[in-house]
Amino acid sequence: MIMEYHNPVLLKETVDGLNINPDGVYVDVTFGGGGHSKEILKRLSGKGKLFAFDQDQDALKNTIDDERFVLIHENFRYVRRFLRFYGVKGVNGVLADFGVSSHQFDVAERGFSTRFEADLDMRMNQQNELSAFHVVNEYDETRLKNVLLQYGELRAAPAMAKLIIEYRKETPIVTSEQLKKVLKKFLPPRHENKVLAQIYQAIRIEVNQEIEVLKEFLQQTPELLQVGGRLSFISYHSLEDRLVKRFIRNGMFEGEPERDVFGNFEVPLKKVNGLIVPSAEEIKMNNRARSAKLRIAEKL
Repeated sequence: MIMEYHNPVLLKETVDGLNINPDGVYVDVTFGGGGHSKEILKRLSGKGKLFAFDQDQDALKNTIDDERFVLIHENFRYVRRFLRFYGVKGVNGVLADFGVSSHQFDVAERGFSTRFEADLDMRMNQQNELSAFHVVNEYDETRLKNVLLQYGELRAAPAMAKLIIEYRKETPIVTSEQLKKVLKKFLPPRHENKVLAQIYQAIRIEVNQEIEVLKEFLQQTPELLQVGGRLSFISYHSLEDRLVKRFIRNGMFEGEPERDVFGNFEVPLKKVNGLIVPSAEEIKMNNRARSAKLRIAEKL
């Protein structure tokens, strides 16, 4: 059975950014519905190879029947380890779409969407022990505040965390509707959806260790790429995009690289072109594309 997934964002632009060598080896680390992978395969010869990663059990049902294709059921933080298992030491390109898939948003019981009543879950890998329920009900006040502040960029994070702690003393917060009711005073009608999205984003990032995973993954890419190989990455919020942008620019997430006496420094990557965003037409067809930002880089 093929799961219902929406059209991939910036499909042509992202795959064009890889500058495909038909005989090359490529990696799609966020397989999802397989839209980007299918486009890559169209551009590969019989000698080409595509490896894809996805930790979501549902995504495995979208696997592609093609001898050039291998789908690996794992988190992409382990990309280098698993490619070595398959005897791959270097690749010609890596594609990543860091957003939550439309399928995950649209299946109510996964708990990703603010639109549905559901148990607090938000796990991209359903085998993981940490869920949104654990974050909301078991984190202490300081830790919960830091999650909401750092990952949701919510000014009211301290007050939100305090209210959650007080409420759960009486009864656990089990569902998304309960969480909304607890935080109702922070959800003004005009901005309710925006604030809820920030709250959900913060909890989801914590549950799935998204920032840590992204950093681990980015640090592996220069060694993974062959010279001239390309990265083509789509981000959806400022936390991710800042990390991608800084890593491409100077190979670091914080601070500045060491410079020589002339003020120059060496970096493993160079950016290709500028920031690419979806067209108005694409956003009209797929509203979830509205915040997408594509950055492309090449191994020096």
